Amino acid sequence: MKSIVCEQPYEFKMIESEKPFPNSGEALIRVRRIGICGTDIHAYGGNQPFFSYPRILGHELSGFIESIPENESGLNVGDQVSIIPYMECGKCLACRSGKTNCCTDMKVLGVHAEGGMSEWITVPYNQLVKTEGLTLDQSAMIEPLSIGAHAVRRAAIHKGEFALVIGAGPIGLGVMAFAKEQGAKVIAMDVNDERLAFAGKWANVDYTLNVMENPMEKLAQLTNGDMPSVVFDATGNAKSMMDSSTIYGLLKVTLILINVFLYKNPD
Repeated sequence: MKSIVCEQPYEFKMIESEKPFPNSGEALIRVRRIGICGTDIHAYGGNQPFFSYPRILGHELSGFIESIPENESGLNVGDQVSIIPYMECGKCLACRSGKTNCCTDMKVLGVHAEGGMSEWITVPYNQLVKTEGLTLDQSAMIEPLSIGAHAVRRAAIHKGEFALVIGAGPIGLGVMAFAKEQGAKVIAMDVNDERLAFAGKWANVDYTLNVMENPMEKLAQLTNGDMPSVVFDATGNAKSMMDSSTIYGLLKVTLILINVFLYKNPD
């Protein structure tokens, strides 16, 4: 099969290898869609921590089951699926306690283990989500959107509550959409007016603010002086996170700093 491997920073190479054969408990998936994550871009640029080269990238994946053992999940050959890319060991104390997100030997596809930029990939079948009724493109978006959904669930937003989302990139957009779904009055903040305009159209946010234009004063105006009661930082930027923490200290709001580990953190 063909695969694309990141040999070293700024270098991709097409390689030929044997089609993988699934081990016990694994399914063989024909990969049909691969999302490009910031993680992949950082790996390509040589500034991704917890990373070693060479590596086949790709963890936002969808495709079709080509082979699978009998299972209690009702999955069958031919099913369209999305792949959960976080592979816990199942043996450590955290895993035995049901807190697989805290696995001491966690491996993420495309980061610690070979990812999905191949024609086929094998994964444990309990890492598959059947996506009947969705397109392949939509199925590949489940993983990044789930981060926003989980963040909003953790925040326990109430209808009518003001929620500030800092960062109008893909993760921030997901947060905005799910916060709106919960009935929040969503304020999008970014440095890029084009991104803010897109957030207004795609996520139907209530307000947009450019962080360079007196945001604290405008936040006070929008909220009648109360300020947002929930702040999500979806920038990944250290300065932004520090500033968000300052807002948290001043306003006693609920602050959610979103990162790659939040997706499976039940707390």
